[in-house]
Amino acid sequence: MGPRLRVAVQKLNHLHRDVIARHLLQLAAEDRLLRFGHPAKDESIREYVARIDLERDRVFGVHAPDLALAGLGHLAFDPDARTAELGLSVDAASRGQGYGYALLQRGVQHAANLRYRALFMHCLADNRIMMHLARKAGLSVVVRAGEADATLSLDRATHGDALGEAVGDQFALIDCLLKQQDLWLAHAGLKAKVS
Repeated sequence: MGPRLRVAVQKLNHLHRDVIARHLLQLAAEDRLLRFGHPAKDESIREYVARIDLERDRVFGVHAPDLALAGLGHLAFDPDARTAELGLSVDAASRGQGYGYALLQRGVQHAANLRYRALFMHCLADNRIMMHLARKAGLSVVVRAGEADATLSLDRATHGDALGEAVGDQFALIDCLLKQQDLWLAHAGLKAKVS
């Protein structure tokens, strides 16, 4: 059910807030509309990022070779209802590499490991990529009045994998360290080009 090639998905924290903002701010106007459901201006994106509760929610990222965020997933929790809502974005130049699906799978796994009972995604009906990813991951998608809601009932035995998540965290850390090394070597002139 995972992508063909392993995608390193890193848990982000408060130290990554500026990187999160940069990723969202670089999205084109159409991508902002698809991600937020409205034409989000720079200031509203900055406010959104500032409001992310990184103690309660989880934010996941996929780093490009230059360590910019190529993909981002924000998993917002409702602890009272034991539900989670996932929002995704992938840089236009990085699409088609399984990043969105890897972020979605990581969100499902993390929410299930924390014993949340359901995961939701909401998008415009025009967001065909998001609806495709949701269906591929087993979410039930309902389209009404130009909007789509996707739902997955979570079961820890089916969707969770604490060991797999821990291994994924280590894989993402190593991936990030290798990319940092490549950047350092390129900066020092010891490597011709960052791949």
